[in-house]
Amino acid sequence: MAKLPITTRRSINLLLDHAAEQLNIGDPLPTEMRMTEIVASSRTAVRSALAYLAEHGLIAGMKQRYLLRKPRPDDYFDVSELHSATEKLQQVLMERIYERDLPPGAEFTEVELSRAAGVSTIAVREFLIGFSRNGLIEKNPRGGWRLCAFDTKYAQELGDVREMFELKAIERIAGLAPDDPVFARLRELLARHEALGKLPAENHAEFPDLDREFHTFLIGLLDNRFAEGLNDAVSMVYHYHYQWDKRDEIPRNQYALQEHLAILRPLTKGDVPAAMAAMRSHLNSSRATMLSALRKREHQAHQA
Repeated sequence: MAKLPITTRRSINLLLDHAAEQLNIGDPLPTEMRMTEIVASSRTAVRSALAYLAEHGLIAGMKQRYLLRKPRPDDYFDVSELHSATEKLQQVLMERIYERDLPPGAEFTEVELSRAAGVSTIAVREFLIGFSRNGLIEKNPRGGWRLCAFDTKYAQELGDVREMFELKAIERIAGLAPDDPVFARLRELLARHEALGKLPAENHAEFPDLDREFHTFLIGLLDNRFAEGLNDAVSMVYHYHYQWDKRDEIPRNQYALQEHLAILRPLTKGDVPAAMAAMRSHLNSSRATMLSALRKREHQAHQA
């Protein structure tokens, strides 16, 4: 059997969670539209997930979508199977940057990354060619690749473009009908943020994944290939930075969570001006935190 795509495997796990937590044996599954909201993906991914559930005896069939049994642990895909080659490569590259194995100007090869990430050299080449458009890496004329300057200037420029795209995404919401599925997705994100906010502070270590999901959702509203390419760079520079910079991690996550809530609450009600103001505040504080940390790293590098 062919290996299922990452999006399908994630959709399966999310539908299994929904069945385990919300359904009793004999209950029908939600509508396809509702399932796309649950898994935050397309109807194609949902239908592929349903085929898996039917094949494994969890539902009666593609048309008779009622639950035959509760999910078991072996129905789920392992977490290690839910990360794409791109995600693995991003993580390896940022690990090497933050652990100073790759200072600005350092050279590396496709074979090195292939071995470190456990993916094919073809996947590495495709990733590097695509990612080189963001200015963080470049092809070396002599062969291999080179890391460009990862400094405060790069982060400042990235923050400027990020602000332009994400504010445009919020403007796009202003033109949607009140029953557009986007609002259901926003309400779901709001509920998850509020639920996390009620948990003890140590649970806020889960926030970076929710943060990435929230910003990726907004960028996706633009349906713009350049914005999506930028989001790859934002994901690496901002989100992986926070993964390695553990100073004040819990209060930083708590503060950012409250900033997200200040954006989501007016957005779900269609109050775009309030959401725009809250987004500007959030992006400014996020950029300030990033620049402060980078300046400290640059100072430490000069002291070494």
